[in-house]
Amino acid sequence: MQISNISRRAILQAGGAAGLAAALGLTASGPAAAAGSTAANGTTEIVDLGPAVVQFSLMSSVLVGDIVYIGSRNLDPVRIVAFHVPTGKVVGETVLDTGYSIQALAADSTGRYLYAGVLQNAVGTLPNLYRWDLASLSTKATPIGRISDRDVRDLSVAPNGRLYAVGGGSPTKPALWEYDPATGQVISLGIPDPGATLARAVAATDTTVFFGAGSTLGGGGSAGRACLWAYSRATRSFTQVTPSEMLADPSIRELAILGDKLVVSSAASTQQSKVALLDLDNLASYSVATSIGKTAKNFAGIGDNVYFANETGLCAYSVATNSISQLTLDGPSLGEIWGVDASNNKLLATSGYGFVAEIDPGTGTMAVTDLGEAGASATPQTVMGIAAGAGFAYVGGNGVIARHSLATGQVVNLQSPGEAKDAVIVDSVLYTGQYSSQGIWKYDPLSGRPIHQAADFPGAQNRPLDVCWDDVNRLMLVAAQSDTEGGGSFWTYDPGTGAKQCFINPIDNRQLLRAVATRDGVAYLGGGLPTLDGPGTIVAFDPRAGKELWRIEPVMGAGISALAIQGRNLYGLTRKGGIFVVDLPTRQLVHRADISSLSYGFGALVANRSVIYGVSDTNVFRFDPKTFEVATVLADTKGGWYSGSHITNDEDGYLYTMRGRNLVRIDDHPRK
Repeated sequence: MQISNISRRAILQAGGAAGLAAALGLTASGPAAAAGSTAANGTTEIVDLGPAVVQFSLMSSVLVGDIVYIGSRNLDPVRIVAFHVPTGKVVGETVLDTGYSIQALAADSTGRYLYAGVLQNAVGTLPNLYRWDLASLSTKATPIGRISDRDVRDLSVAPNGRLYAVGGGSPTKPALWEYDPATGQVISLGIPDPGATLARAVAATDTTVFFGAGSTLGGGGSAGRACLWAYSRATRSFTQVTPSEMLADPSIRELAILGDKLVVSSAASTQQSKVALLDLDNLASYSVATSIGKTAKNFAGIGDNVYFANETGLCAYSVATNSISQLTLDGPSLGEIWGVDASNNKLLATSGYGFVAEIDPGTGTMAVTDLGEAGASATPQTVMGIAAGAGFAYVGGNGVIARHSLATGQVVNLQSPGEAKDAVIVDSVLYTGQYSSQGIWKYDPLSGRPIHQAADFPGAQNRPLDVCWDDVNRLMLVAAQSDTEGGGSFWTYDPGTGAKQCFINPIDNRQLLRAVATRDGVAYLGGGLPTLDGPGTIVAFDPRAGKELWRIEPVMGAGISALAIQGRNLYGLTRKGGIFVVDLPTRQLVHRADISSLSYGFGALVANRSVIYGVSDTNVFRFDPKTFEVATVLADTKGGWYSGSHITNDEDGYLYTMRGRNLVRIDDHPRK
């Protein structure tokens, strides 16, 4: 069992919450003023509860000299902060004009220029590559161009100053990109592997550029497994050099040049990840070791050891013995690590929890500096799942769950690894579906115990997307997708006994599970393909017996985004904005309609006060329980969602969702 401790850095105490609230225009002693409206279809009152999740969230870091440069995650605007290690202070910051996160940072060999690549929400013509002149930290990073892949996942600067970039997220397959500072041009050097769907690693020497790809997003399945290519700058050709031991893994996760060696790691799924050392003069000559866990990233060398991060902390790869061990650390959990660097025989680990740890690898002792206290600005981030009840609303972010007191407005940040994609509250206890491969986590505010893992599930079933409570069977139900293997799984968990079950591919081995709803002890599972198109099958499933009862395809031409039940009717929302209703006793489709003007993509549904409500990135809406006519409750929400919109309710019938990056409470009374 993994336990994430709530530390001083992770809690906004009452005084701190008041100060932050004042700075952000909140009322710290209670909810903000309500905005009510009266319409022909009833009355609606909206209460703004303030920013949903506030922290300095990060996704990358690199050490240049004695400064760690750290790229933000899901903050607006996107920014890089400069953390000066000797003084423990943030000494500079620059903002970028595009993107929502920075996963890729790299410096040139002189230490003069820092390059950054951003993740973007859509394919377009905006720049996604930037350069910051470190000679003057007061200057702003400037755009230098774009790669045609939507997202920049990794960067590397060759000794001669040329920049190389890789990524993905576009309809085309990922390419290797080169930026020449002498000409200012960004060009494609080609697509080395037409089977790859995502490239996450690149490393360059003066003669060779290494390209690592595969896929761990969106249900990779058998396509897009790990591949490593060497691009010769002399012949302008690619040669595959993937270590045979990594071919079955989903992707190449990280690359680094350390001396005369290329360090390579794989991202794992059903097996453990691997780390290999390839001889740069003879790439067929290498050693490979099985690592610990599913992730191996962020390499740094000290002496005869290569240090790197996995999902639970830091590991040491002994070159002499070709073996890997987990470091025993004396300090707080590091959570997800986004940077590992070596300085003065110490390791600098940049934690997704928002701090930098200086670690003695020999003793495991560490000194921790909170980036917020060091001067990094904590601002509202985009969010994941939400849950409300028992006097609190909970909102999931990156490495954090923000707990809002509905009585006082106080906000407490609970550290939790990964992301709470969805959650429910049962008997005042919060249960979350935790990405990635973290299973179900539990938090009881009355117990005094930190949030902790309640149940684990197969690591390949990594992305729990929808959570609901089965009051008949007293079970927590979770729909999860497998990013690496395709398909998905249906989980059940009994909080009373701790019993759990996992049913893999209950629909088929292609459809990802994205939705679950329950009525009279039967679970209804909704699926869809990784693409927008597909059958969108619904399976009625007995969660105790673990067997299918029946299935139906609404024939909407799109995968299912959300399900909810009111009375005898099962409502379904598709990713293309279709709504359908199934009469459960007769198993007949009784209604279909196009509501794409209100909802498109990953929406959500909830039953509340005998009415089904829906939410998208842009609107909150409801359905008439008799005619199924749709009406807008709250328009132009511009919801600050990271991975699909959510809506939930509490025991009093209040709805909770996002407007911008603020949490809002909705009291809706439709005219009957």
